Amino acid sequence: MEWLSAENVIAVGTAVLGIVASAGMVWYERRVPRRKRIGYRVQMDNPIGDDVRSGRVNRRLGLFLEAPGMEDATLVLLRIENDGSQGIDRDDYTSPGRHGLTAVFTDRTIRGVSVTQPTDTDHLMDHFTADRGFGYEGNTLRIPRVPLNRGDHFKLLVLLSGGDVGREIRLIGGIREGEVHPNRSATPDETPPVFSRASRLITIMLTVCVVTLAGIVVARDEAPPPIGCEKGALTVIGSTAFAPVIREVAKKYEEDCAGSAVAVDVHGSTAGIRELAAAGRAAKGKGSPAVVALSDGPKPGDMPELRETRVALSAFALVVNDDVGVRNLSTADVRRLYQGEVTDWSQLGGRSLPVHLVSRDANSGTRQVFQRRVLGRGEMANSSVDCVHKDYPAAPVTRCELDSTDQVLAKVAELPGAVGYSELNLATRAEGLRVVSLNGSAPSVDAIEHGHSDYPYREIEYAYTYGSPPADSLASSFLTYLSRGNGQDVVRTHGHVPCWTPEGLRLCA
Repeated sequence: MEWLSAENVIAVGTAVLGIVASAGMVWYERRVPRRKRIGYRVQMDNPIGDDVRSGRVNRRLGLFLEAPGMEDATLVLLRIENDGSQGIDRDDYTSPGRHGLTAVFTDRTIRGVSVTQPTDTDHLMDHFTADRGFGYEGNTLRIPRVPLNRGDHFKLLVLLSGGDVGREIRLIGGIREGEVHPNRSATPDETPPVFSRASRLITIMLTVCVVTLAGIVVARDEAPPPIGCEKGALTVIGSTAFAPVIREVAKKYEEDCAGSAVAVDVHGSTAGIRELAAAGRAAKGKGSPAVVALSDGPKPGDMPELRETRVALSAFALVVNDDVGVRNLSTADVRRLYQGEVTDWSQLGGRSLPVHLVSRDANSGTRQVFQRRVLGRGEMANSSVDCVHKDYPAAPVTRCELDSTDQVLAKVAELPGAVGYSELNLATRAEGLRVVSLNGSAPSVDAIEHGHSDYPYREIEYAYTYGSPPADSLASSFLTYLSRGNGQDVVRTHGHVPCWTPEGLRLCA
């Protein structure tokens, strides 16, 4: 594992930052706020005169216009609050005089002061008396030793003359084991920030780290190897209908698991099962051979040594040449076709064309599924080698057998009047032919998966091994990859229902 990769460095850095930030906030909450603190803020500093020094022109009526000295008057609203975590008593003020704090308004002269406080703190007003030091002189306002519980505050509305708005306003004084400090200025209608500047900074840093880490993980093209990768060589045989799935899964497994080689050599389900059984008997005493056989449907009952893994539910389709003109058949019609009772498509409502049955050989699992699920019996005897001419004139229809699904689809598309069968996904992509509905139900994997169709031509795709391969073998790893791992996505994209999904578990039971 590459410990010094970019995402690991950012992940560790994010974790360390989170721990340090959390520890710092705990220390801050336990230490800093425990100090006694008085904060002050200037919530308003506005001119009410029309002196040009303010830089503003006002319109005034009444007292503001008539009273002497109002031409350069200003109003200041000063808020004083206990923003620590402890209450402040009269004795906590360290001023040598009777008063506790002093407000200084630079370059201005105080003309009047009004004290306001919240409705639930009326008791504070008793402290604002001359006996307790409340008063002003020049630019200095003396504020009494007002006891403040945690969160208490009061406001001073001060009328001033001379000087410009915005000049420095200072609150001077001391608190035993505490401090007097300016807070961020806020207007009366402004809501103080919920989070401090430090909290916002930490949140931004953590967010940037997390987003960067997520971006690296998403942007990286390489996916982690699946759990249980094994090295070695494996051969997959069996179903030609399922071959496109197996070839793609084998390629992806080799890409994900370095050192593995998966060869795909398919010749039909029955042939694959027989080949697997033969390989197992030849390797008797040496363990399970590195061979997996795919079959459209279950194995024969006389092979108990073969172990199955249910991989997917596959849908198959009956296909006809474009010229036939038939889009739907009942299962009774299909049985009549494959028993030689229908010799011309006009007998089933199609065009006047002779019937040509294009079938798979006896090794085909697709053929066995067709016989088991649709015909309910075996097909009639073969009567043609080239699928065009009857080798036996007495045969009611022309019937031939081919080695693979691809050969069947190509022959049906080429030969007017031809009918055959195939795995559904391969059939829908072929040109020159039509997929036929059965009993009014079109073949649809989606409809079957969601229980909306009783389409009969479908079957479970099985993977067989000879005995149970060791858990650390390539055969075991590949089967897990195919049936439960990344191979499920390939199975899905090829038009099959993976057996390991909730719907697949029901359909493959």
